[in-house]
Amino acid sequence: MDPLRAFTEHPASVGESYFGHLLQASRFGLRMIGAGLACLAHGLFPFLCVTRGSDALSALHAEMAARRAKACGESAALDTSVRSGAVIR
Repeated sequence: MDPLRAFTEHPASVGESYFGHLLQASRFGLRMIGAGLACLAHGLFPFLCVTRGSDALSALHAEMAARRAKACGESAALDTSVRSGAVIR
């Protein structure tokens, strides 16, 4: 097996270069860390960051679904919980 293939196969499957995928995955990860910290703050202080975690999850899911659909050449159909505006709390 080509050792470079392990680094390029998945990024290519979603229409990205290795470095483009690294940047995008890092961006998503940092946003999730921020949302996780907001959730921890909310646990300690229930009046803070009331919807930050669920808002971040909904936004990230919508963005990832749209990117996946674009890479696959499909319309971005989100699941009903995101389309209806349901919030995970």
